[in-house]
Amino acid sequence: MKVEIEITIKLKKGILNPEAGTISRSLLLLGYRNIEYLNTAKIFYITINSQSEDDAVKTADEMCRRILANPVIEDYHINVIKPDTG
Repeated sequence: MKVEIEITIKLKKGILNPEAGTISRSLLLLGYRNIEYLNTAKIFYITINSQSEDDAVKTADEMCRRILANPVIEDYHINVIKPDTG
């Protein structure tokens, strides 16, 4: 079965995010003064051929731990978008 997975990776709380800081300052310069908090994230969309939805999530988790995320400074969330039985 094909399982569509969405993986969101973002920096852990307390980790400096220069990209978000630059965007926040730019928005402020453009007149957007009501921004209280801004963060950035990476999103990966992956289709995994697997025996089950659970196996696909386990594979995605392994991918995150091995290469997609840096567990020291990043958190990740795995979401099944659409399991497909075809």
